[in-house]
Amino acid sequence: MKLSVIKLDGKASGDVELSDAVFGITDIRGDLLARYVNWQLAKRRAGTHKVQTRNENSRTGKKMYKQKGTGGARHGSRRAPQFVGGSRAFGPIVRDHGFSLPKKVRALALRHALSSKAKAGDLIVVDSIALKDAKTAGLRVTLGKLGWNKALIIGGPEVDTNFGLAARNIPHIDVLPNAGLNVYDILRADKLVLTKAAVEAIEARFSEKEAA
Repeated sequence: MKLSVIKLDGKASGDVELSDAVFGITDIRGDLLARYVNWQLAKRRAGTHKVQTRNENSRTGKKMYKQKGTGGARHGSRRAPQFVGGSRAFGPIVRDHGFSLPKKVRALALRHALSSKAKAGDLIVVDSIALKDAKTAGLRVTLGKLGWNKALIIGGPEVDTNFGLAARNIPHIDVLPNAGLNVYDILRADKLVLTKAAVEAIEARFSEKEAA
């Protein structure tokens, strides 16, 4: 498929040929996208939530009162969950929430996410995102004219320093290198903006996997 290339000032800068295997999938599988997003969000959870168990509680473990003759229930420790100040039963513990997802599934989900943006007309290719000065105000005006109010911008192998500095304080604008490309951020953004260098790197990445 062919897509027009623009510059940051909105002017045309030729065309680019996109791989149908990466950007031209028409039957988008929502189940793949959901599996990837669940895997990504689970992997970044801290898992540091924890409560005190009975052996960690500082309350006394001495028997509250004698076993028989009181007319009350039998109890042995103030640390039991049913008492105020006692320990919680089956509470959360420190653990890893991540789970494994096959590499082929992750790669296929990324291709479907890229194709979904192309199919919806929300994929934009720019010639370059290099800036002379790291000015946030000027970049905000430029992005507003282009209609990039909530966009993910992939800047190639390395993001231009001035562009990264100017964009980091603009709400809903995320700028990442090729290595940071992921399904969750693609789906979360209204526009996906790729530089020509990013397009070449993405297509090379998938062609290498297919050759392997």
